[in-house]
Amino acid sequence: MALNPDFVGRTYPPVGTYQVGREKIREFATAIGDSNPLFHDVEAASAAGYADVIAPPTFAFALAFQAMISVVSDPELGLDYSRVVHGEEKFIYARPIVAGDELVVATVIDTIRAAAGNDMITVRSDIATVAGEHVVTTYSLTVARGTA
Repeated sequence: MALNPDFVGRTYPPVGTYQVGREKIREFATAIGDSNPLFHDVEAASAAGYADVIAPPTFAFALAFQAMISVVSDPELGLDYSRVVHGEEKFIYARPIVAGDELVVATVIDTIRAAAGNDMITVRSDIATVAGEHVVTTYSLTVARGTA
């Protein structure tokens, strides 16, 4: 079944907050094989002008993915998750994510289009502090195979 194009612009509000932990950042950096001291060492991060260790750029996807669950599980959208493959990610940072940040994620369906018998949906996630400071915007392209 094709995705409902009327959903472009639909907003899904934050479903809670995410407390960024130092160990979560270190674990993520280790998992992706990045030994950058800014991701592991508080002193190195402090010397570079940060309050604590900072997260690798792709760390934001972990938060955005949690928020996207409300999109992919919306029955009115018509997305059959068993037919989904990941397309691409894009990150636009205002500043790095820092251990100690308390973040919220608002999610918007940015585009829906058909191509080569597939539906492609781009979801934008705006990640900000609970005080409203914008940190990063992510764009996630998901391909629903054989639906268009």
